[in-house]
Amino acid sequence: MDKMNRIKEVLVRQGVSQKELASQLGKNEHTVSNWCINKSQPHLKDLYQIAKILEVGICELLVQI
Repeated sequence: MDKMNRIKEVLVRQGVSQKELASQLGKNEHTVSNWCINKSQPHLKDLYQIAKILEVGICELLVQI
């Protein structure tokens, strides 16, 4: 699968761990890990919540084509 999101990059830049994000979202750490390695993609509502938690725009979480 091609890289579709930049969640991991934004987490590193913000100094937030995948475990912290999973906890704040009420998601399993494995789910967040899969998003970070682009094995799967978050639903739009989850993407919105991630952007809100990390205080970034949704577009910043997505790969620019």
